[in-house]
Amino acid sequence: MAYFRFLPDLQYISPLNNRQSNDTYVRVKNLFKRIAITASGSANPYLFDKYIIEEGERPDTVATKFYGNSSFDWLVILGAGIINQRHEWPLSSQELYEYCLNKYGNDLTAFKHYQTTEVKDSSGRLIMPAGKIVDENFTIPNPDNPLSTLNPVEAVTNYEYEYMINDSRKEINIIRPEYKLKIVSELGGLFQYKP
Repeated sequence: MAYFRFLPDLQYISPLNNRQSNDTYVRVKNLFKRIAITASGSANPYLFDKYIIEEGERPDTVATKFYGNSSFDWLVILGAGIINQRHEWPLSSQELYEYCLNKYGNDLTAFKHYQTTEVKDSSGRLIMPAGKIVDENFTIPNPDNPLSTLNPVEAVTNYEYEYMINDSRKEINIIRPEYKLKIVSELGGLFQYKP
């Protein structure tokens, strides 16, 4: 990742066994320094395009598609607001299945929780939104017949739950290519230590 070349160096007490003394230092990259796009920058509609990550795409393949070079993978991650790529980048179908199998074993189809289904009255007004976690026996008054109740509930399996989480990660913000060079030119100054 070319991003690391922008990180400042710092002197760190050497953890090496062959050091000369306890005062021996090694130069390392300060991995705790990071940048993020400000809230006002994130709200700027001219800075980003929306992008849906396709099956099997990685930050480097998306960078090649948008910026013509896989070494701008860090720019994809920056635009998407990702801090931990391992946990925030969507998995491929195979990776998701293997992850779920490892996490749940034979309980892939066991119920994780119950959630509401959408309910509207006869006029089309929303009475109950979909996706609210509830108990299996949750009921509401029937909006078109107050003497009866509805059970607008569906079960969500462990696999469906993980699939929904993974699917929600697929839509990201991509920094528009015309801003790439401006960001790169400003990056060096952002990482410098201030006196």
